[in-house]
Amino acid sequence: MNDEFNILNGSILVVDDQPVNVQLLEQLLAGAGYTQVSSTTNPLEVAALHAEHHYDLILLDLKMPGMDGFQVMEALKAGKQDKYLSVIVLTAEPGHKLRALEAGAKDFISKPFDLVEVKTRIHNMLEVRLLYKKLENYSKLLELAMQQSAAETAEARDR
Repeated sequence: MNDEFNILNGSILVVDDQPVNVQLLEQLLAGAGYTQVSSTTNPLEVAALHAEHHYDLILLDLKMPGMDGFQVMEALKAGKQDKYLSVIVLTAEPGHKLRALEAGAKDFISKPFDLVEVKTRIHNMLEVRLLYKKLENYSKLLELAMQQSAAETAEARDR
């Protein structure tokens, strides 16, 4: 299926200060067929990495030294790279879920990971992101077509 192929080519950034969690998620994503997976254990790099690569999805740990996941989300919003920022937060603390959603996360994954849930939530979020990008492109094409039509009408009137 064409959309499935596009979803598996979605660019994903894994952000967790624990290398074992990064490795687990990278292996899980590779095993599920995702082809563009990057990672960092340094939350201070996330905004710059996203500005450069425009990730379709960021898997973001909330509890990290130096800069927690909430601060990372603020930095991402300040960068205004995307109108629709796809972030799934990773947390072991149930009390952080609502706060994360209010801060701009689109979904959350609880630690310890339920691997089937992780794969499903990632697939669903990338599907939404892909549809959003299609809608954005369609809107741009429609706007161009309307401008061209208006120009042609004005040109015909001036003849």
